[in-house]
Amino acid sequence: MEKYLRVGVITSTHGVHGEVKVYPTTDDVRRFDYLKDVVLDTKKGYMELQVTGVKYFKNMVILRFKQFDNVDQVIPYKGMDLLVTRENAVPLEEGEYFIVDMVGCKIITDEGEDFGELVDVMQTGANDVYVVKTHEGKEVLLPAIDECVLEKNIENKVIKVHIMKGLLD
Repeated sequence: MEKYLRVGVITSTHGVHGEVKVYPTTDDVRRFDYLKDVVLDTKKGYMELQVTGVKYFKNMVILRFKQFDNVDQVIPYKGMDLLVTRENAVPLEEGEYFIVDMVGCKIITDEGEDFGELVDVMQTGANDVYVVKTHEGKEVLLPAIDECVLEKNIENKVIKVHIMKGLLD
């Protein structure tokens, strides 16, 4: 399992005092209200940052960090991920999993057939949709509903599904 979970992506600077606009990639946007520490993935290593200010504007979060006090210091980090440790992640309910933990799971059918691998989860609003790459290289979209997803064993990286009639047509 991944050590870090992404909570946002720095999209641009904000003002001249080192604040950044962040596109949130978390289901709970208000989690930034109580977020004290984040990890910046600089692509060359990880940098620990302390959050000292949080504001919201439209669909963005504006963050200020203790380590930066001018715009020139944050410009190089545009487009980079903000991460949290699993200990600082939003607690999950029973039966909930982080997408990063599900990606890579082997997909087997209720008939015992090795169907493929989960490569992504699309969040559509109504229900999630699993993007499965078959062994033939084809992408299949499976609705994450009880009639289709029968069993999840994320620890063993296996998800059992029922291929509903018409899904592969």
